[in-house]
Amino acid sequence: MSTQFEQSIQINASATMVERCITDQILMHRWLNPALRCEPIGEWSTDVGSRSRFVIQIPLLQPTLNSVVVAREPGLVIWEFKGFFQGSDRWECQPDDQGTLLLNRFEFDVPNPLISWGFNTFAASWTQKDMKAQLRRLKRVAEEINQTM
Repeated sequence: MSTQFEQSIQINASATMVERCITDQILMHRWLNPALRCEPIGEWSTDVGSRSRFVIQIPLLQPTLNSVVVAREPGLVIWEFKGFFQGSDRWECQPDDQGTLLLNRFEFDVPNPLISWGFNTFAASWTQKDMKAQLRRLKRVAEEINQTM
């Protein structure tokens, strides 16, 4: 059974600028949770087939999700991942009159029953709050860059 967290935020910047914040590794690290590190496997890219790993900076454990870009269009990036979670992270920029509506859908399964119980008990609500906080940080970065251009 798959779990899905979906968040959205209105950003006063062009869809191109918002997409750049999602696909540029340097900009990405300005809004990602500081406990999360994204490392390319090979060259950094968000082209279909590009690989990366997301490492959670938990002392001793450092759980890792290996990901691959499975869909890429203007305004859309979908990473599919495997590790202690299996699923996808979809980022979609929808241009509108105010700039861009950014949609983020994190859909996943946790196949290990013990890890699933631990996630549901301790981390599910934190993850949803963190996703909202990430979107607010991404909004700040995109709007800040948009003002300087």
